Amino acid sequence: MFSHIMVGANDLEASRKFYDAVLSTLGIPPGVLNNGTRYFYRTPKGSFSITKPIDGQPATHANGGTIGFLAEKPEQVHAFHAAGIANGGTTCEEPPGPREGPFGSLNLAYLRDPAGNKICALHRPPKPTQ
Repeated sequence: MFSHIMVGANDLEASRKFYDAVLSTLGIPPGVLNNGTRYFYRTPKGSFSITKPIDGQPATHANGGTIGFLAEKPEQVHAFHAAGIANGGTTCEEPPGPREGPFGSLNLAYLRDPAGNKICALHRPPKPTQ
């Protein structure tokens, strides 16, 4: 459904350090600088990028918005959270770990990046076979 997601960053290098660390836990390579104003993290399934706002105004986060990154293993959820905290992020929501809800069991970890954007890592365990 999505081709890419881009979020604003006031301190591009602090945000790059944060995203290089958290996305590496999911097997995503470091960001690639483009035009000195943004970094792209590309995968075969889409792109995520951080940028200084084009209009020159300060970057702000989306109140109520969350960007979720898919984790292949539950261990990646915890590694994502730890890498984020170690690289300028702040924890938010509940501690990382399993949650039960109407869509089944999930492993989640929520963080705010250096610009205040809310992100999470999500692992959905396979449904049991019958």
